[in-house]
Amino acid sequence: MTPAPRLPPLPPAVTVVGIGADGWGGLATAAKAALCGADVLVGGPRQLDLLPAECAGERVVWPSPLRPAVPGLLAAHAGRRIAVLASGDPMFYGIGRALTEVVGEGALRVLPHPSSVSYACARVGWPVEDTDVVTLVGRPAARLVASLHEGRRLLVLSAGAETPAEVAALLNEHGFGPSRMRVLEQLGGERENTAEGTAGAWPHPPGDALNVIAVDCHRADGALRLGAVPGLPDAAYEHDGQLTKRHVRAATLGALAPAPGELLWDIGGGSGSIAIEWMRTHRSCRAVTVERDPVRAQRIDRNAARLGVPALRVVTGAAPAVLAGLPTPDAVFIGGGLTVPGLMEACWDALPAGGRLVANTVTLESEALLADWYRRHGGDLVRLAVAHAVPVGGFTGWRQAMPVTQWIVQKYPFNPLPGDDR
Repeated sequence: MTPAPRLPPLPPAVTVVGIGADGWGGLATAAKAALCGADVLVGGPRQLDLLPAECAGERVVWPSPLRPAVPGLLAAHAGRRIAVLASGDPMFYGIGRALTEVVGEGALRVLPHPSSVSYACARVGWPVEDTDVVTLVGRPAARLVASLHEGRRLLVLSAGAETPAEVAALLNEHGFGPSRMRVLEQLGGERENTAEGTAGAWPHPPGDALNVIAVDCHRADGALRLGAVPGLPDAAYEHDGQLTKRHVRAATLGALAPAPGELLWDIGGGSGSIAIEWMRTHRSCRAVTVERDPVRAQRIDRNAARLGVPALRVVTGAAPAVLAGLPTPDAVFIGGGLTVPGLMEACWDALPAGGRLVANTVTLESEALLADWYRRHGGDLVRLAVAHAVPVGGFTGWRQAMPVTQWIVQKYPFNPLPGDDR
């Protein structure tokens, strides 16, 4: 059989051009050619104003909000040569991701410019690979908290002129007032400028909206130290006593075994500690916590913001009824309500093959339930006991906390279902 002739690949439907504060003069030849040859030029007003008159295509300003508008805008100009302007590297917290999701990887041509991170690290002398990057563009400043550790270097992608003062206030509030801050404005452009100070005594008024913040993290003496692994101090949480205590919490997170990108259901959220520390293990980890008490649900929101994971989703209501419609979890933690009819069955049914379930209890009734599920499904049934040293008169003795029974199981296709005696 004669092989079919190989056709040349179709040209990309959309070209994305990264542009910096240095404007037209900082673009490579290929980028200039793409912009001059485009029928439609899409970008923000600031970016479009950087183009000379020889870029004669129709100029279209992105609407707000931007992301939902992408499919409709591209459809409106289908069949025309489209060039999209982006700040710096379009694939680094840029429009490139949204465009790829709409048109597909093969239909997108990307011509990147040096990113603001590359410029900033060059200016302050930091190796890029040793620098943590947190974006606050379209995101709450509270997410910065999870990256605050003594001696770390952070680059904060700013949302505007007010962001440096907001970051300084947040650092000071969380015990990092001594941290050195440098605000790098208009990087790579003729109006490049740097403002410097400490977070605790930030002296500068709002400057240029186009800025990146370099932070040398230093914790104040006496400030609460929050580590990078589960088992934060109990004092890190606002709570009413409904809190999985530190040592049990660390063991529970170890059993849940979070991995990047995974989703946790935290049933009976209490103070939110399990979901919060799940999300702190990696910035792509996600969690939904279910709490029937509205006061506690609001407290979980505050704890999540204080500890750097404001994206935690809090669902107020009683399980299992409120579980319907939630996205499929990779893992489920049940910290309360084990004896509620149908709860264990609903959580088990929601788990995909390979998903994990961890349940904790301190009551005999719930322990008996876990023993029955352990008999039918296997896994590990363990008892966690913690004792703390306390004064006993003029001496020191041990005070035993209530022991916690914990069931840990991974679901496989061959796990028998409840009531199946195979």
